[in-house]
Amino acid sequence: MLWLLFFLVNAIQAELCQPDAENAFKVRLSIRTALGDKAYVWDTNEEYLFKAMVAFSMRKVPKREKTEISHVLLCNVTQRVSFWFVVTDPSKNHTLPAVEVQSAIRMNRNRINNAFFLDDHTLEFLKIPSTLAPPTDPPVPIWIIVFGVVFCIVIVATTLLVLSGIRQRRRKNKGPSEVDDTEDKCENTITIENGIPCDPLDTKGGHINDVFLTEDERLTPL
Repeated sequence: MLWLLFFLVNAIQAELCQPDAENAFKVRLSIRTALGDKAYVWDTNEEYLFKAMVAFSMRKVPKREKTEISHVLLCNVTQRVSFWFVVTDPSKNHTLPAVEVQSAIRMNRNRINNAFFLDDHTLEFLKIPSTLAPPTDPPVPIWIIVFGVVFCIVIVATTLLVLSGIRQRRRKNKGPSEVDDTEDKCENTITIENGIPCDPLDTKGGHINDVFLTEDERLTPL
């Protein structure tokens, strides 16, 4: 009698949990990809943990607080690892709506991932969209970064202004000295007229060229 009852229960469960069945979800795990040499073997203990995490998630949904581990059924488990699961309602012998299961999984996705040391890419619920990861705070506050950028811009601008002022002062200082040099060159230029070198008139010192003086002017003292 007990054997017959056990057979009937398994038959009902097998009928409820089938690939692509109503309210069924496929799960695919990439344990080796995520953990490498530290990868663990997927066995009945891991299956029990998965059922416990799904039941825990369902108990967070209103009116599903009495969900038990036995209400979560797994089927078509492969070595890769992938499988299908459903959540049943024993009182009515049918599976819970996919919308409720999806909502429960999404609300507790991080808890499920952490239980298996996986993430949304290595523990995939194929019919359940991945949840967005919570925003992470940057190691350095944003206002410090902005302040640093503005401070650097001010320093660079100030340096450029100082260098520009120095260059302008040097150009101004070079201007008058070059003019004086050209004037001195012009003053020291000796002209030659009719083959005789002639000193130009020194307008600044009032010097008169001796070439243009007469014989009497040379002999007559001033």
